[in-house]
Amino acid sequence: MAEPLLRVEDLSLHYRTEGGVLRAIDGVSFALDRGEALVLLGESGCGKSSLAKALLRLLPRNVGHFSGRVQLDGTDVMPFSDERFRREVQWVRVSTVMQAAMNALNPVVRVGEQVAEPLRIHRGLSRERAMERAAAALDQVGVARDFMSRFPFELSGGMRQRVVIAMALITEPDLVILDEPTSALDVLTQASIMNTLKRIKWETGTSFILITHDVGTSSELADRVALMYAGQIVEDSPAAAFFDRPAHPYARALMASVPRLHSREEPEHIPGTPPDLLDPPAGCRFAPRCPRRFDPCGRAPGTHVLEDGARRVRCWLFEEETA
Repeated sequence: MAEPLLRVEDLSLHYRTEGGVLRAIDGVSFALDRGEALVLLGESGCGKSSLAKALLRLLPRNVGHFSGRVQLDGTDVMPFSDERFRREVQWVRVSTVMQAAMNALNPVVRVGEQVAEPLRIHRGLSRERAMERAAAALDQVGVARDFMSRFPFELSGGMRQRVVIAMALITEPDLVILDEPTSALDVLTQASIMNTLKRIKWETGTSFILITHDVGTSSELADRVALMYAGQIVEDSPAAAFFDRPAHPYARALMASVPRLHSREEPEHIPGTPPDLLDPPAGCRFAPRCPRRFDPCGRAPGTHVLEDGARRVRCWLFEEETA
């Protein structure tokens, strides 16, 4: 069996705060194959963006604990020095599209120069050659070459988002991490950008991790879905199985809360609130909100492998199926 492009094992990232240690990511494990799109789904505050920062090592100063294994093509990059990581991983093999495209662009530098910059820094290309590649990258995401001479404030929100995607793709990385790439856009622009990403994935074989809380948007690109709750992945399933028959009680509740176009059933709400990650529950973190909780939920559940390894669910309900 081929080695996955990315394998993450027991990754943890904790922050120091005035209130104590905040466990943003707590023992996360998953794998991603080449050409695969993994959607990281979950409520706000569950640790999705922190996971992206951990994978790219874009860490704030208040990190209290950072550990685990992050393997690219079988090589663990966690022991890399910051300099080696910047030189060999950041924007070379793994790039990102951060939230709020306008904030990711320099308002006083023309669009073409910004798209070309990663090539000049990481690939050592001349300005002329980098600008030629930048024009091709913008064309790939549906931005006319005329826009290269414009400043970011002269572009619409959708166009700025496409520019940031072009910047992430310009070095031809193996993996692009997209953090809420369509959250501030109208529905039609969201659909257009998702179609662009699907086409790029098909044409180039690029792998994607899409971070979102939007179930509808995520279904457009997903090959697999990893559902996060309170700093942990509670279900990792093929997309078709997840959206059709979610396994974890949180996954079922989440899908039941999504309005259905051709359904007469009213969307359901999930009672309660996510736990405080400064002091998470000792057992299952979803137990206080779970309609199916029972005695074992007072202890932390393990991850149970179902359906010949196709699904991984962190819940006591599936202990008998894997016994």
